[in-house]
Amino acid sequence: MARRLRFSGTDSKNGGCPAVHEDLDSGEIIVQGKPLTDPEDLAQLQHFGPKDAAVAVPRELLVNHGPKEMERVPKLIGLEEFGRLFTTFEHSAWHLETRGGYASDREDDGYTEFLATGTAPMDLDSDWCANIRRQTEAGKYVGRVRVVDDPPTEGQMFLLSYARCNAATSAFG
Repeated sequence: MARRLRFSGTDSKNGGCPAVHEDLDSGEIIVQGKPLTDPEDLAQLQHFGPKDAAVAVPRELLVNHGPKEMERVPKLIGLEEFGRLFTTFEHSAWHLETRGGYASDREDDGYTEFLATGTAPMDLDSDWCANIRRQTEAGKYVGRVRVVDDPPTEGQMFLLSYARCNAATSAFG
C-alpha cells in the first residue's frame, strides 16, 4: 500500500527537488534530494547499510521545512551507556549538569567521606580517570558545564569537590 505523504516544503526556486514530505500514518520524514553515489562519500557514512540510500540537501531545507516538535521526549540512558559515550567520541564530549545532586553519588562511599571531611576522595587510577586521561592525551577535548544553585546543594558541593579529579586528568577545562 502506498504511503500517504504530505508535502512539507522545498527550497527549490522552481518547486522541485529538494523537498521534504511527512508520512501521515507513521510520522516518518521523507527527504527528496540529489542521490549521494560517490563510494568515498558513502564510505564515510556511519551505520550505512546495503539497502540504504543517501541524499544531499541544503541545510536550509531541513531547517525551514523539517519537523519542529513542540515537545521533546528525552531518551534516558543508563550509567553504562553514559560512560560509553566518553570512550567512543571522536573530537569533543560535553557534559551538562543541571541537577542538585545524584542518587548514585549518595550511595557511594566517597559521598560519606565527603560528608565527614568536606573533601571528596580522589582516585586518579579509577577507570573513569584513566579513560579521560587517554582521551585527552589523544588530543580530544572533554568539557563540563555545571549549573549550581545559590546556595549550592550538598550534592553540588560534592561534585565541585570531586572536580579536582577531573582537573588532574586534564579534562573539563
